[in-house]
Amino acid sequence: MKILRVQTLRGPNYWSIRRHKLIVMRLDLEDLTERYTSDIPGFYEGLVNVLPSLVEHYCSVGNRGGFLSRVQRGTLMGHVIEHVALELQTLAGTPMSFGRTRETSTPGVFQVVYQYESEHVGRYGGRAAVRLCQSIVNTGTYSPEELTQDLEDLKELRAQSGLGPSTEAIVAEAEARGLPYLELDTRFMIQFGYGIYQKRVQATLTGQTGILGVELACDKEGTKKMLHKAGVPVPIGTVIRYHEDLQEAINYVGGYPVAIKPLDGNHGRGITLNITEWETAGAAYDQASEASKTRSVIVERFYQGSDYRVLVVNGKVVAVAERTPAHVIGDGRSTISELIEITNLDPRRGTGHDNVLTRIEVDQMVLSIMAQQGYTLDSVLPEGERCFLRATANLSTGGSAIDQTDIVHPENIWLFSRVAKIIGLDIAGIDVITPDITRPLREIDGVIVEVNAAPGFRMHVSPSEGLPRNVAGAVMDMLFPPGQPARIPIMAITGTNGKTTTTRLLAHIMKQTGQMVGYTTTDGTYIGDYLAEPGDNTGPQSAHLILSDPTVEVAVLEAARGGILRSGLGFASCEVGVVLNVAADHLGLGDIDTIEQMAKVKSVVAETVMPKGYAVLNADDPLVAPMAERVKAQVAYFSMNPENEIILSHTAAGGLAAVYENGYLSILKGDWTLRIERAVNVPLTMAGKAPFMIANALAACLAAFAQGVKIEHIQQGLASFVASSAQTPGRMNLFNMGEYHALVDYAHNPASYEALGGFIKNWPGHRIGVVGGPGDRRDEDFVTLGRLSAEMFDEIIVKEDDDNRGRQRGTGASLICEGIQQVVSHSSEPRVKHETILNEIEAINTALNRAHTGGLVVILPESVSRAIRLIEDRNPISENLSPQTAMAPAVPQGLRPA
Repeated sequence: MKILRVQTLRGPNYWSIRRHKLIVMRLDLEDLTERYTSDIPGFYEGLVNVLPSLVEHYCSVGNRGGFLSRVQRGTLMGHVIEHVALELQTLAGTPMSFGRTRETSTPGVFQVVYQYESEHVGRYGGRAAVRLCQSIVNTGTYSPEELTQDLEDLKELRAQSGLGPSTEAIVAEAEARGLPYLELDTRFMIQFGYGIYQKRVQATLTGQTGILGVELACDKEGTKKMLHKAGVPVPIGTVIRYHEDLQEAINYVGGYPVAIKPLDGNHGRGITLNITEWETAGAAYDQASEASKTRSVIVERFYQGSDYRVLVVNGKVVAVAERTPAHVIGDGRSTISELIEITNLDPRRGTGHDNVLTRIEVDQMVLSIMAQQGYTLDSVLPEGERCFLRATANLSTGGSAIDQTDIVHPENIWLFSRVAKIIGLDIAGIDVITPDITRPLREIDGVIVEVNAAPGFRMHVSPSEGLPRNVAGAVMDMLFPPGQPARIPIMAITGTNGKTTTTRLLAHIMKQTGQMVGYTTTDGTYIGDYLAEPGDNTGPQSAHLILSDPTVEVAVLEAARGGILRSGLGFASCEVGVVLNVAADHLGLGDIDTIEQMAKVKSVVAETVMPKGYAVLNADDPLVAPMAERVKAQVAYFSMNPENEIILSHTAAGGLAAVYENGYLSILKGDWTLRIERAVNVPLTMAGKAPFMIANALAACLAAFAQGVKIEHIQQGLASFVASSAQTPGRMNLFNMGEYHALVDYAHNPASYEALGGFIKNWPGHRIGVVGGPGDRRDEDFVTLGRLSAEMFDEIIVKEDDDNRGRQRGTGASLICEGIQQVVSHSSEPRVKHETILNEIEAINTALNRAHTGGLVVILPESVSRAIRLIEDRNPISENLSPQTAMAPAVPQGLRPA
């Protein structure tokens, strides 16, 4: 077997609208293509022996052991790879269940699709699955050592790529509330919400966390001084920087017992508590000084009592946990070393922050603390006796936590809330030492030891004992209080042809509302009136650029086939989804071989629309209109035919639609008709002479109206939007060259050629076409382009793109010529002349040089910008900017409106 390609999907996609995180592996089964598992000696037995847990996979059979029964009866290896990849991830701690396996049009090549949680884990799991199955095919087994290594690697990848327990808790809460989020590429930040409503979080720091509060919390001595002046009970202490000052500091705080810690430490590093003699104090000083960036050490009086962590969010106490340092309890038989091993067997303990508890690791600090208690690793503790292994109660060093939120005295709750506000933190972790949390601190010599910025949530979300607290819910309530929106409107546009023009027109209409519009197109990503990033930006990365911009109020996103197949959509849901049309373009690419499969790709946009939103569908397209059956949203149709049966039945039921009727672009709702504008007055439609542009305008107007845009704003947008090289480069850019006209359009597939033909065929003068097509299209597509060209032009120059996308130079042009010849040979009046000039620049210049008076030169280029420059070098009189200039003198009077 051979892995040909691995793609990672991160949004709604061809395989699943709901499950965004999918791996798509293109797998060549090679010599296993025709071999079912039942025909491979020992494969079933070997697979069960290596992964007995596969018995839990129901598969399509629908019961326990269902998948293994399929293997026993006989299934193809791609199906097995899918399930093994899922199971390896599950065994590594990320349970996954969704998968699909489909054969492609290439014999023996399959698409193996399976779910993942961590991208790195998912991709590794697929590769390991192929190795494992190939080994069982070859040898009947997969060594336990290799399987163990695979699982260790997967667990390590999971730990490295995980968000951390605190961030994961906040993300899970956002998902539960339906709030969108993006993982940013910088400093492990997460963005919740889109555009102007976004809020950013880094661990448990938020965009609202003040830098002054964080700096103060990091200055432990400064925090104590601030709290002491505010009447808050804090430990008596002082700061020293030299070892010779240690004894004086101990005397200052009242003698032993004392606590010594670094001034600017964190996570319990360098802290030693309950010091009762000089030798230990000296060692503790050295350790604290080493852990401090400034070599500054705090010496404090040590206070007796339990250790509590209080979590305050937005001024409210949301959780309190009693923390106990790592320890073991004797059984009268086992050594401390053995007791540690027994404790670490607890399935709740793991490495890092992956589990509820952390494994206890023996280091010099553990040995030192044991020695202070008179123990070694070989000591046998009497039954019931406790030996502490750490001085601090941090979970990261093996400590445990018991939820005590419900027993805190009301005065203490008031005090803790006040402390967080004094320090200036929106999220604060307050460390408290007190003999009894149910009584006021002031009564029983309790103290607030320190205040922490970015406190961990693990002890509250998953305490060792007691009630888990939804502390992430308090964070979300703070970031997005009731009534505070998190989303900006997302309007997505897809289709085979017209996407960019419709996207630009819709964005232009939305600008009339006074909002900041961000939009993505095949020629760039724009925010407001400015280009933010050039390029063919119709995938998820460019969508994220718009959605993560804090100035954007509305997102209008072009969604192309390639981005949907490669990565999925860049958003989980949208308010409006427009599907313009589906035609035979890009077939044979990305394992999309039929127009029906292409329609399924495009339908992803419609199916992603939220229930209260609108899917805007082309009622004239038999592949688009049926998408209404699969969407959960409201549906609005557009049509060039007001008598379209779908339109009539839809509006009769009170539905929303847009039609071209009696020369008007009109909105229909139930029994009433709202006329927006006459097509001849809409510049984009070339004075009503470009039917496909009328259809694009209908879709944009309907999308805007469905989103609540006022009719006057739609009218303003239509009137001021022009198919110019500045506003819509490569989309019906018509230049008046004086004696003739030149038209630049990015038509590159049969459907777009046909649409363009509706305009070109009405041109009364001599028509010259410079035609070609992308090299990765099918041979039959090139032949079709040739036939369509012969029906439109009097003279044709066939060229090729600079980038032939793997096709041999000249073969695409030859196929186009073949299509032209098919038309010429069957015509009673052969009138079409054609020649081949492969170089695009030479072909364009040749056509422009041959232009007839009153004629039209149509250029269908690979590089739109280059073609426009070649025309502008010839100093055109004007580029048509309005219906009036389009009629005289730019477009001859012989042209008739559609």
